[in-house]
Amino acid sequence: MTRPPGSGPGDPAMRADVLAGTAVRALCAEALLSPKPGLVDARGGGAHDDMDLPLLLASAEALRPTFRAVAFTAKRLFGVGLREELGRLGRAGDRAMSRATGEVNTHRGALWALGLLVAAVAGGADDERAAAGDAAGLAALPDRWIPVGPASHGELVRRRYGTGGARGEAEAGFPHVIEVALPRLRLARADGRTEEVARLDALLAVMSLLHDTCVLHRGGRAGLRVVQLGASAVLAEGGAGTDRGRAALLELDDRLRGLRLSPGGSGDLLAAALFLDLLPWPRRRPRAEREVMACRR
Repeated sequence: MTRPPGSGPGDPAMRADVLAGTAVRALCAEALLSPKPGLVDARGGGAHDDMDLPLLLASAEALRPTFRAVAFTAKRLFGVGLREELGRLGRAGDRAMSRATGEVNTHRGALWALGLLVAAVAGGADDERAAAGDAAGLAALPDRWIPVGPASHGELVRRRYGTGGARGEAEAGFPHVIEVALPRLRLARADGRTEEVARLDALLAVMSLLHDTCVLHRGGRAGLRVVQLGASAVLAEGGAGTDRGRAALLELDDRLRGLRLSPGGSGDLLAAALFLDLLPWPRRRPRAEREVMACRR
């Protein structure tokens, strides 16, 4: 992030409470979207036996104060000082999430991604690419206060497979959000698809390309191939909005459930894309038909 704090647009819609609310709505929208292959949705826990939809919605709501604090902090701090405070707030948010979910890791990756993007927008980014770029700058800064302890599953996967994971995605400026999810989402809308179908196709596009550390952790490279090829096959059949595409989607869902594969990293990036898409950017005319999904618990 190169601009000083508070240098962005004075639009009151960018207040901290609105940014926090938009982040929570994005998490809820991703959770509610159905049918998602292998992921928790309105039908149940997908490939998980420790999660369901009410748990994900409770987790999203538990993160609201963290996102609000991140937005306030990004208006007054800058550079390494901001990065270190974001790290502290993120760890506090992780503890709040764990209390709300009984220690189930529901949104750790999404907290990282959305926390950085909330900070970038609160700090002055006035469009999606600027937000992703500023978030990348923050992600690359050091945090001296990262606690020493056992490596996370994501970090172990990063080391074993040489993939960037959530950190690499952020440091690269969220390419799967900016170059994959958002264009696919808007292409589907332009083609007259429903909002549900547009979001499912955006998710599938990310799944087809992302080296998802959640999948690699559970299924290794063979599992990742199943996810990527399966998602590509759904899109090749016309996506979630066609009969053949929907059939391929449900077939992929059955296979991922059977293999216990959950593309959680792709789900987190869809939530990040929805966050950016839902924001009332100063230079974007409001879309009358925009659906802003509220959390329902």
